[in-house]
Amino acid sequence: MKENYFTLIDNDGNEKKMRVLYTFDLVETGKNYIVYTDDTKDDNGLIKVYASCYNPNKKTSDLMPIETDKEWKLVEGILNTLTKEKNG
Repeated sequence: MKENYFTLIDNDGNEKKMRVLYTFDLVETGKNYIVYTDDTKDDNGLIKVYASCYNPNKKTSDLMPIETDKEWKLVEGILNTLTKEKNG
């Protein structure tokens, strides 16, 4: 499987290479989501994973925050399903 990467520019203007894990849309919100990582690890040794909204129709797109707890729960549910399917 070919891995996809993109460059994220943080608030300080620093460029970070991010690896795309999943992209999906949710009918409930009418939004598209991207789940990604910079492959760094947290204090527990787990790879840090991030999720944002994005516009798939733009060549370059600003990532937008997930705004509500309800929206986060929907995204987490999809992510859990995708992870289970990938890991069999």
